[in-house]
Amino acid sequence: MVHSSNHPAFKHKNNGMHIKENLSKLKKQFKKQDCLLIAVSKTKPVSDIQEAYDAGMRHFGENKVQELVDKQPQLPEDIRWHMIGHLQRNKVKYIAPFIHLIHGVDSFKLLKEINKQAQKADRIIACLLQVHIAKEESKFGFSEEEILEMIQLPEFAALENVRVIGLMGMATNTDKEAVVRAEFAGLKKLMDQLNTLDLLGGMALKELSMGMSGDYQIAQEEGSTMVRIGSAIFGERNYG
Repeated sequence: MVHSSNHPAFKHKNNGMHIKENLSKLKKQFKKQDCLLIAVSKTKPVSDIQEAYDAGMRHFGENKVQELVDKQPQLPEDIRWHMIGHLQRNKVKYIAPFIHLIHGVDSFKLLKEINKQAQKADRIIACLLQVHIAKEESKFGFSEEEILEMIQLPEFAALENVRVIGLMGMATNTDKEAVVRAEFAGLKKLMDQLNTLDLLGGMALKELSMGMSGDYQIAQEEGSTMVRIGSAIFGERNYG
């Protein structure tokens, strides 16, 4: 996969007006206008993020801790940073002081570490539990059974510095819309089921992070409350 910035067709297009136009066009195509748009800024320079910020964006997603830590001090303080990639436990401490939402919590050990580092930073960190909904084995996430097991643990109830506010999922990378739609619908169904169990200490799950550049409209139709979009904002990637 070649990033658009390396492709001749996009060399001179990455200006503020281009990003602003993309954002405007994208929002018009939303099936659900109140769905939160998270601009996926991984591999993108600070200048591109600043241009998106100037166009009104405040929520940005990164998938590598090092990149997130490098960019955060260089940009406006009111940006809400989302960790959307796989997070290693030994890296949590670097983002705990400022992260807005961690999307990919895929183990109880990771959740406990986030709680520990949030305590040190004197914060409560919002998290989403990542559910393995795709056919690919390479994707991370809990199974439905593992989530049900975890939320019944007394140890889970004792975590005072994390707030689980919803679920996150990545659909199978396929052209078959029915497969993607069924996976997203299944995640929404799971969240609805969890909310009936009253096992979260009165905590209601409200956020569903599902949908990216290729499938965000399907995700919105199936109940997504936040979509993670990069290429449709910062420039298409050349898959050729």
